[in-house]
Amino acid sequence: MPQKRRISLRTLLSLFLVLVLIPATILLGVFVLQDRAYYFISLLLIVYTMLPFLLLFEKRKPQARELVVVAVLCAIAVAGRAAFFMIPQVKPVMAVVIITGVALGPQAGFLTGAVSAFVSNFFFGQGPWTPWQMFCFGIAGFLAGLLFRKGRLRAGRVSLSVFGGLATLVIYGGIMNPASLLMGSAKLTWGAVVTSYAAGLPMDLIHAASTVVFLLVLAKPMLEKLTRIQVKYGLLRESS
Repeated sequence: MPQKRRISLRTLLSLFLVLVLIPATILLGVFVLQDRAYYFISLLLIVYTMLPFLLLFEKRKPQARELVVVAVLCAIAVAGRAAFFMIPQVKPVMAVVIITGVALGPQAGFLTGAVSAFVSNFFFGQGPWTPWQMFCFGIAGFLAGLLFRKGRLRAGRVSLSVFGGLATLVIYGGIMNPASLLMGSAKLTWGAVVTSYAAGLPMDLIHAASTVVFLLVLAKPMLEKLTRIQVKYGLLRESS
């Protein structure tokens, strides 16, 4: 069950990273580095997402099994994206990221989303879109974990499916569509932004619908397994 807690230092740091530092770094890569250093920007984003974990381990020795669980979830997301590569926009990544955020906390959700996008693009192709995808998947996992910790989101399949569909449509599609204009060196006019949303809407709807289906199928069994692991081994107890 979600527990309402005061916002911790780690969560405040995470909010600053997610809402300020990471978007500023991505825009630095676009406008200053001209999208030519996307590997460097992507690695910076991963470093940023590791900072809250360093705070978690500040007062105690990190346990390998805590990092292994996050690594396994990243591997599941990457493998799932590769498994459905022939079907455009039908990918379980968003579903896995949201489940991770709910089960292990907002920081783990963001890290899983960012790393999954970065690693899977070694198969699908790296480019200036990689930092944007890392941010989109990451912020969806972060919000899922934060809303669950604050009692605003339930762990039921229907609740998570609705959130997943909206997050995919509003966050992923809402950011990636205008980002494509920046990556294409187009001017950000209202007409161009509206056109990008209209052109991307069909694929966004497919992506959102597939996320809903994956959450309906995966949410309950994965959350049950992750909860058992967390309770048995005491994993990431201070993650929120």
